[in-house]
Amino acid sequence: MKILILNQAFYPDVVSTAQHAADLAVKLIEQGHEVTVIASRHGYDDRGLQFPAAECWQGIMIHRFRSLTLGKQSRWRRALNFASFLVGCAARLLITPRHDVVIALTSPPLISFLATLFVQVKGGRLLFWIMDLNPDEAIAAGWLRENSLAARGLSSMLNRSLHQSAKVIVLDRFMKRRILDKGLSEDKVAIIPPWAHDDAVRYDERGRQDFRDRHQLSDKFVVMYSGNHSPCHPLDTILAAVLRLASDPQVVFCFVGGGSEFRKVQAFAERHQLTNIYCLPYQPLDGLAASLSAADLHLVVMGDPFTGLVHPCKVYNILAIGKPFLYVGPAASHIVDIAAGMQNPGCVGIVQHGDIEAVVNLIGERAALSLGDTPDAPGDPASAFSSKAILPKMVGLVESLDETNALCNSEASQLTN
Repeated sequence: MKILILNQAFYPDVVSTAQHAADLAVKLIEQGHEVTVIASRHGYDDRGLQFPAAECWQGIMIHRFRSLTLGKQSRWRRALNFASFLVGCAARLLITPRHDVVIALTSPPLISFLATLFVQVKGGRLLFWIMDLNPDEAIAAGWLRENSLAARGLSSMLNRSLHQSAKVIVLDRFMKRRILDKGLSEDKVAIIPPWAHDDAVRYDERGRQDFRDRHQLSDKFVVMYSGNHSPCHPLDTILAAVLRLASDPQVVFCFVGGGSEFRKVQAFAERHQLTNIYCLPYQPLDGLAASLSAADLHLVVMGDPFTGLVHPCKVYNILAIGKPFLYVGPAASHIVDIAAGMQNPGCVGIVQHGDIEAVVNLIGERAALSLGDTPDAPGDPASAFSSKAILPKMVGLVESLDETNALCNSEASQLTN
């Protein structure tokens, strides 16, 4: 099959959607398919990074183009960045031939609408891979008024993409419920969670020590938030706990990654003159095992209004590493579902936003245990969310959309009846 993937970020970018899209593309190439990717030339978080305009990587043909890089400091800057990318993507699609399957992710929001128009004009089948649900997310965050003209227009574009899709992939049961509420039939929606990068990410004893030595963390209890720092994952409760624990010389907090809230963490540390906060950039995939292994306790955060709209993928690599984590967020979420299935429930702390005392106490208890270098056994969920378990399901779903195979199967069924 000829397969086209549309997403703003792709290899060698390090954000989650780039890595998951690259994993899928490589696996599809291994299965003998032809894969083309359309993406941005700019780094998703570091807009100063520039990638080649055209590149063949692992047999995947990647086409990239420039778009505006105005930063993420305001909504209008984000909107212009997204709009310019969509214009560039539309121009590229005009000269792109028909593909059997088009896989559209959700960065930038509603790139799926371009994919919808592409398959309607040129043919093929659309697979809509929803990493976050917009404009619903923007409405929940207060960036859009629910009944505004913009919100209604964007919702109409989303609904058209959903109904045009041959299949829609969602990440958890809460996201599926939101999609079904938009009128889709249940057989059109598949739940396939993101996978851990377990080929590259596993507990790394030597990497742990090297990372801790390099950042002067060897004698500390390290609490880590790693990944995208988004307003959908509000860190106010965590930062309040950081302030409360500022006088404890043993406990430090590492914020690793990027995003609009990352700068707020840096500003918070400067404003309060905190020495127990370390802010580090995104780690490359080949260094991710070391940085994640360096933590004694990981943080997973989700805002109360965002159940079923966003999906903190970081939890899967944490499970692969085998370290305990503290979840701050609503009680009804896929993170709580995962925690309920863990063989060692003591590996997970669950706290609601605003409960600073509980966060401080849990961190204090964990630090007192002096867990040392040995990872906690995460139990069954780690293997259930490994790439070896999830990627074949993704590939099988993509291959099921092959119109030629579907036609052959249909004709064979008619002959046997």
